[in-house]
Amino acid sequence: MTNRADRFRALHEGPAPLLLPNPWDAGTARILAGLGFDALATTSLGVANVVGRARASRAEILANVREIAEATPLPVNADLENGFADDPVEAAKMIEEAAEAGAAGVSIEDHTGDLGKPIYEFGLAVDRVRAAVEVARARSVVLTARCENLWLGIDDLDDTIKRLQAFEEAGADVLYAPGLRTLDQMRAVVSSVGKPVNVVMGFADPSITLEQLAGIGVRRVSIGAALSRLALKSFVDGAREMKAGRFGFVGDLPPISEVQQYF
Repeated sequence: MTNRADRFRALHEGPAPLLLPNPWDAGTARILAGLGFDALATTSLGVANVVGRARASRAEILANVREIAEATPLPVNADLENGFADDPVEAAKMIEEAAEAGAAGVSIEDHTGDLGKPIYEFGLAVDRVRAAVEVARARSVVLTARCENLWLGIDDLDDTIKRLQAFEEAGADVLYAPGLRTLDQMRAVVSSVGKPVNVVMGFADPSITLEQLAGIGVRRVSIGAALSRLALKSFVDGAREMKAGRFGFVGDLPPISEVQQYF
């Protein structure tokens, strides 16, 4: 996987921001590869949607990383949530397993999973990134460090930037703050750090364009579980129409051959 990791790292330095879509199984991975994307990212929420729970397990997330990594030749970034452990060394072990499963990149976040105290204390959050960096470098994978303040409703951009700067100093390769909504917020983050910044458009103002993101220096653009949620919306809309005794949605279906050409 070293070659994939090298390709993935280089994609962050290309002439345009890296578009990083999030499949949730082998089929959607192959569709995205067939559409010409250069890299993929897993989505833990997308895995949770597949298994029908609010949160997928550690084992399910790692199995999904392997499934998607084996589905195409593209580099894959693995969404590992908080590593399913509070302790820095224990959390970093999941990076080792994701690399063994085929990940070219990994992300680690500072969300505790406890809504009563959702963000790790600053010092512990930085220690967790340091431990993650050690493992990521040993396995030659790209490490993305995430600050989860904004999407959890902690409206503190200053603290978010402080954390991202500390994560950069600790050695993270890419920085990521889910929940940035406006170009001004994104610009403030990008201008405060020296490493590539990932913006997730699943939480952002949908009128923002890729050209605008490139203009403020964003280097990577993902979508989180938005494609999974979009697919589920179409599924529910069709099921409701069927329940009501109507089948108009059948007229919008693509031919089977069109779908299978990606496989």
